[in-house]
Amino acid sequence: MSGSIDQAFVKQYQTEVHEAYQRQGSKLRACVRAKTGVKGASTVFPKVGRGVAGAKARNGVVPVMNVAYGSVECFLQDHYAGDWIDRFDELKTNANELGVLANAGAYALGRKTDELIISAMDTGTREAVGTGAGQTDNDGLTRAKVLLAFEMLGAMDVPDDGNRFAVVGWKQWSELLTVPEFANAQFVGEADLPWKGGQAKKWLGATWIPHSGLTRTGSLRSCYFFHRSAIGHAAAGEVMTDVTWHGDRAAHFVNSMMSQGAVLVDDEGVVRMRCKE
Repeated sequence: MSGSIDQAFVKQYQTEVHEAYQRQGSKLRACVRAKTGVKGASTVFPKVGRGVAGAKARNGVVPVMNVAYGSVECFLQDHYAGDWIDRFDELKTNANELGVLANAGAYALGRKTDELIISAMDTGTREAVGTGAGQTDNDGLTRAKVLLAFEMLGAMDVPDDGNRFAVVGWKQWSELLTVPEFANAQFVGEADLPWKGGQAKKWLGATWIPHSGLTRTGSLRSCYFFHRSAIGHAAAGEVMTDVTWHGDRAAHFVNSMMSQGAVLVDDEGVVRMRCKE
């Protein structure tokens, strides 16, 4: 058995892993504030407070806003997804099956990327719950709960600039389909129905996305309404793949890896919606 690696096999596998991760690996990375090419074990996301405008007398001194500046540190973590490919299995593998193996590694890393982002959201403290608003944690995702989260973002002057997102579980997505304003063509139009054109839609100025990986504690699923700038995601090493030959196993070991991290930058820009399922 030759001890050399088939370079065509290696290059094809590396290319397919990278493309699969970019295509479908992570659902949330594009929804948050991202920083790539980080050097070191951590990076910093700057945080700027609110400024207040004031009047001045003629020829007087211009008032100073005294904007509060701060920063949030994001620590990066290394993650790996490896597997063995037997030499004879490799000989029997066509391009389609190789793509399946590549997708498995890329999707595993994509789920880890989303897990990091969701963990950062879980550190938020603001919740859309209150009996006065007509909902409790013992409800599913109701219209009242969504509108309260919407109000809470607006009350904190979170920009309604097209960069708001909401991520919910599949059970909550099904519950939203019973809300006329979300799913009825008379409200949203034929082109924006939630079961057409992909697993996302616009509602209340936000992009709504169903996700299977949101944190569940007991019977409660944590869903989120947030602004892109409120969550930071950093990558020191994008998804990369290493393929090595092991003669004692007569197999290639394929290792996909990345170095990434996520952090809550602004607690005011994230609202949790706890939903029973």
